[in-house]
Amino acid sequence: MTAAKRAPQPGAEDLTEHLRDRWSVSVFDPTHELADTEIRLLVEAARWAPSAGNSQPWSFLVLPRGSAGHETFVSHLSRGNSGWVPRAAVVFVAISQVGAGPDGNGPKWSDYSHYDLGQATAHLTVQAASLGLSSHQFAGFDHDAVAAAFAVPDWWQVMTGIAVGRHGDPAQADPRDAEREARERVRRPLEEVAFGDRWGTAWTLSEPVSSGRHGLGTEHP
Repeated sequence: MTAAKRAPQPGAEDLTEHLRDRWSVSVFDPTHELADTEIRLLVEAARWAPSAGNSQPWSFLVLPRGSAGHETFVSHLSRGNSGWVPRAAVVFVAISQVGAGPDGNGPKWSDYSHYDLGQATAHLTVQAASLGLSSHQFAGFDHDAVAAAFAVPDWWQVMTGIAVGRHGDPAQADPRDAEREARERVRRPLEEVAFGDRWGTAWTLSEPVSSGRHGLGTEHP
């Protein structure tokens, strides 16, 4: 399979392929299914992400389309996500450990649990891209209802969903979802996010860069 691609945005041309071509698909092929071995590989990618003190303060609900868990989850989607999310082959729900359980055990480095979970989800989506799959991370669902429905312990926090599957035909999708894909996506300029000698002072290149190489610009989210 080949993941859906768009032309790289200015500044992203020289990134590694799976980062350069990344964008958040809103139109998934509703007939596409993932084998358990493929799903397992995605979870393994998350499992091997770095974490503070090797605390690994993350867990995932793994919800292939057609499963009972998937049916439960999609019933709690926001209206804006209820059209496109169910079409993906699988949804992962990312959950972060934020406190100690009844036995007193908890992440040694809980201050970094959200950061570590972010790394794990990023690894999962990059692995998905390497398999020719597309992904879209989202937060539009009832977090409390999902936590209750899946009996997530109080010392864990439901964070985000990750829809993964094969890109579908926009002509066969809800026009609102197709329109979402056609929107231009932007990023803040590099000088607003990369500081040098002090906060607010933009980091500057030590040598000029030719036009179209490492330039400032935007990319698709």
